Amino acid sequence: MEIKEVGIIGSGQMGNGIAHVCALSGYKVVLIDIAEEALTNAIGTIKKNLKRQVEKEKISQSDMDRALSNIVTNTESKALKNADLIIEAATENFDLKVKIFKGVLEYIKESCLLSTNTSSMSITKLAANTDRPERFIGLHFMNPVPVMKLVEIIPGIATSDEMLETTKSFAESLGKTIAVAKDYPAFIANRILVPMINEAIYSLYEGAGDIKSIDTAMKLGMGHPMGPLELADFVGLDTCLAIMNVLYEGFGDTKYSPCPLLVKYVEAGWYGVKSGKGFYDYSGATPIPTK
Repeated sequence: MEIKEVGIIGSGQMGNGIAHVCALSGYKVVLIDIAEEALTNAIGTIKKNLKRQVEKEKISQSDMDRALSNIVTNTESKALKNADLIIEAATENFDLKVKIFKGVLEYIKESCLLSTNTSSMSITKLAANTDRPERFIGLHFMNPVPVMKLVEIIPGIATSDEMLETTKSFAESLGKTIAVAKDYPAFIANRILVPMINEAIYSLYEGAGDIKSIDTAMKLGMGHPMGPLELADFVGLDTCLAIMNVLYEGFGDTKYSPCPLLVKYVEAGWYGVKSGKGFYDYSGATPIPTK
């Protein structure tokens, strides 16, 4: 299973990061989104992040130019006709992901491999909604993709050994370190991380400490580079809630019950950095706690 051209569906924070590392590693990339404005913003972000790497002397200017020349954008799924691998990187919504995969099947070639960047959902269930479950896998990149070394690879029940090995080789060709996870809710990283974030939100909700104190305690007391509430804002509170719901529904254990305060923030549209407000307000030069 040879991969030369990668189709990436979704040009947001994860999608543009995946496009960045794929293009920098020499793959042809077709970046798809429903809105032209989203694609323009994505290319702007990729250019900015590549330039930062040039300034830090991690890559050369010619590397940057070559990477940008490897990326084309389109709003139509038919542009994926020559893709060898599809990576779906849309919002963490099961029905939307199924709709995306069903929508591209008529355009992609018979040999095209399918993958999803879902951070928590059943790979087996998503694969069952396609015509090639044996060539479907979870390919979960960490945020920010150009910086974080880990990629979780999650085979579903029907995923073939050849597909697993091909995906491993692909991830390693991007300079990533792989961790193979079982197809259980939230896999490995988020099964550990997001309940910790949820517990930090419960600590705020129940008055154990304020936002700054909780984050300071974990940064200085546990050596974490970011406090859990700051990290939640970076991940996206809507994404944290979606993962907690997957865990709660998947295991039926009350320890995975989303904190009511997390639910309220999401209901308010306070998703964190991407919306300008979450546990911190990002409207000024320095983020300040919202509570």
